[in-house]
Amino acid sequence: MLATRLYAPEPVAAAFRLEALVMALERAGAKVTVLTTKVPGAGTVRSRQRRVSRWPVKRDSQGQVRGYASYLSFDLPLALRLMLQRPMDALVIEPPPTTGLVGMIAAALRRVPYTFYAADVWSDATDSVEGVPPWVRRAVRRAETTVWTRAAQVLTISPGVQHRLEELIGRRDSLVMVGNGIDTETFTDVGTDGGEQGPYFVYAGTVSEWQGAEVFVEAFAAVRARHPQARLLFFSEGSGREALEARMRAEGIEGIEFRDKIPAADVAAHLRGAVAGLSSITPGQGYEFALPTKIYAATATGTPVIHAGQGAAHERIRANDLGWACDYDAQRVAEAMDEALRGENRPAAGALRQWTLENASLAGCAAQGAAAILEDLIPE
Repeated sequence: MLATRLYAPEPVAAAFRLEALVMALERAGAKVTVLTTKVPGAGTVRSRQRRVSRWPVKRDSQGQVRGYASYLSFDLPLALRLMLQRPMDALVIEPPPTTGLVGMIAAALRRVPYTFYAADVWSDATDSVEGVPPWVRRAVRRAETTVWTRAAQVLTISPGVQHRLEELIGRRDSLVMVGNGIDTETFTDVGTDGGEQGPYFVYAGTVSEWQGAEVFVEAFAAVRARHPQARLLFFSEGSGREALEARMRAEGIEGIEFRDKIPAADVAAHLRGAVAGLSSITPGQGYEFALPTKIYAATATGTPVIHAGQGAAHERIRANDLGWACDYDAQRVAEAMDEALRGENRPAAGALRQWTLENASLAGCAAQGAAAILEDLIPE
């Protein structure tokens, strides 16, 4: 059983990561039921072994399942859904921590083990959001650590996330680093390029406080003066998008377009034609350990990345020649954008694609996660 507020065809990394895990479990012989949210236009989808059960949920103005009200609109019905499902031998749950608590209690009542998929540290993320009361921060931390410590396994997506969990709950055999990646069958270097005119950059993914995408808006304003045909395309959602749009209008910055979410295949097409994909992490928020999936989305299509910020992502891009990694500074980012537009020091598309296949394949990561889950169910 998998319980998640996000599941394919939602065009977000978590949804595809969980779909890959389900497919890996099926290939290993498991029968999987997915309890998730209803997406406009999607009903109950069945495959040979899998059933996807969708429940109506409150979404925000951008169509996201985000915020306390949205989480509760999923978590409260989920409690009953988990108790009514038959059979259930094991449970896999993912953030937010409230879903983790519901799943933890249901697993205890049903007397089955549960696995938590820790792609993020939500309690760290609350530290980067202004206006969050201290008691909320403490409650999120307590909820998250309680769910982790009682799980049969906690799947982590990077060495940085693994290390952060070890700092919070200590080293445990239950912490399993499975890595993270991209669907390399959807994000490929072969196919159409999105049909855009002129050179352009693509930022595809969430815009929030800890991503700090505003550095690209500021940098692009300088780049546009030297390259008047260049454009910056945002295929994004998140709490920071409206502020970025407002800044663009207030400062009269031309060449930046904010577009609605599009299917993964269309994102891949636009990345194939882009000068570079963009990724960033705000410094000082405690998120330097993160490895944004948008990095792999670009490299899988043979497109290099410009990353702003220090930490794990910076080091990975530098060490593997995946593009340009610089400080979180508008001038440095503008220099990287200018270099990319001139075609200088650009990695070969084939090399980027090959590196992704070998190091960031979502199917390979999912297979490791499925093996960890099933190992706990098979008696020695």
